[in-house]
Amino acid sequence: MTKQRTYSKYAQEAALLMGEQIKLGRKQRKWTEQNLADRTGISRATLQKIENGDMSCAIGLVFEVATLVGINLFEQDKLSLTKQIEHIKDKVALLPQRIKTKTKVIDDDF
Repeated sequence: MTKQRTYSKYAQEAALLMGEQIKLGRKQRKWTEQNLADRTGISRATLQKIENGDMSCAIGLVFEVATLVGINLFEQDKLSLTKQIEHIKDKVALLPQRIKTKTKVIDDDF
């Protein structure tokens, strides 16, 4: 039996917004669902899930479909996105590789 996952309302609305933007971009380009699905290499049913904001779709597929219909995911300038990635990687490199929870020593010697 598959465990049903719950998502916050904000995450669900973000997925729905992305799906609607994808649908709008597809229709503005006068592409059918099948045409866009073929261009992306996915099934029409998967594209319909993405356009309906289904949270079970892989984020890579959603990003690829969004890119094909011309949605700017983060920045208008693609160079800026590359710079942001490098900046975040530099920050992560400065942090410890492993995060350990601190164990509290309990003095139980009465």
